[in-house]
Amino acid sequence: MHESVDASPAEEFDLVMGKVAHGGYCVARLDGRVVFVRGALPGEKVRVRLTDTSKTSHWFGQVVKVISADPHRVDPPCPVAGVCGGCDFQHVDVNFQRELKRRVITEQLSHVAGITWTGSVETVDGSSDGLGWRTRMQYRSLNGRPALRRHRSHDLVEVPEGGCPIAHPAGRLAGESACRAAEQAIVMVTSCRTEDPEVSVIADGQLVAGGETMTAQVGERRWKVGAGGFWQVHPGAAEALAEAVVSGLDPHQGDEALDLYCGVGLFAGVLADRGVRVRGIEVSRQAVTLARRNVPGGRFTAGRVERVLPRMKAKANLVVLDPPRKGAGKAVVQAVARTSPRVIAHVACDPAALARDVHLFEINGYVPRSIRAFDVFPMTHHVEAVAVLEPKI
Repeated sequence: MHESVDASPAEEFDLVMGKVAHGGYCVARLDGRVVFVRGALPGEKVRVRLTDTSKTSHWFGQVVKVISADPHRVDPPCPVAGVCGGCDFQHVDVNFQRELKRRVITEQLSHVAGITWTGSVETVDGSSDGLGWRTRMQYRSLNGRPALRRHRSHDLVEVPEGGCPIAHPAGRLAGESACRAAEQAIVMVTSCRTEDPEVSVIADGQLVAGGETMTAQVGERRWKVGAGGFWQVHPGAAEALAEAVVSGLDPHQGDEALDLYCGVGLFAGVLADRGVRVRGIEVSRQAVTLARRNVPGGRFTAGRVERVLPRMKAKANLVVLDPPRKGAGKAVVQAVARTSPRVIAHVACDPAALARDVHLFEINGYVPRSIRAFDVFPMTHHVEAVAVLEPKI
């Protein structure tokens, strides 16, 4: 126990780590105060430099020295890991990263939704070493070199020679080129399982390379995606999530489905291919235009789901929703339940939001039949999950 409860940023303390927490941190205590520590593993004794003491309820810190290491600790493959804000777990064996994510999902579902989850975080094609998977990168320029944000900061850190290790190789080369001539650039790679990937570069807000749209493929089906528009950043993610959604929904010929937050129509397309009549809602008008092109038999509406869905007064056998990181929320969950679906597939990119929405669905008469999680963001704390819900018996 330390004598003083007061501390300021840059002070250092030797602390023993508790459990892993949502956000890629481990929980420690300093004079009874919670400290969220980056760069640690549960059970380790480490020296922590405080980075943020502005809150009364908790502080933040960064590992500066490992005193007693966990066996799953490894040397990070990137020299700026722990400084750059892009990766949280490069110091962790890639297999144990999935165990840490499993613990976070389990804790969130238990604490928020009252659910005991015994699943695992599944690997996805192309994730064996956790590197070279990220097909969308947003770079800034620092002295003409690609740079990324530091953790919890607007300051920049230059990516190492050879590029960011988690970036798709084609994106690394494009980022180098773009940042020599622009202050900021977005690099998007698709068709990256082929020998000749498509690369689009948007520099300083202008498309400077590639086309206005790109082609993404899941199985034998292709989708047009706007350059800079939303598509899963892991090359195996869209296929893994689509398979989980379809197998969970078990669609029948002639079913009617709602695809909420539908983007360019990923889930609508795979459902339509199985004889399902689909309707989608998406806030981006550009994405809706492409969804109509990608899924010609579907009907798509541009607007906010929480505003459009209650007005539709629709009935649906199946609903799939893929909300933003904050989750769907009360109004959308209530509107979905009113459509009386046979099955709901909820795709979530945040364990806390997943737990909140699952709890809301339980209040509105739907409980999870299964929850699967996928490691489509290796080296980071992020994880994707698909919850399949059905009416209470």
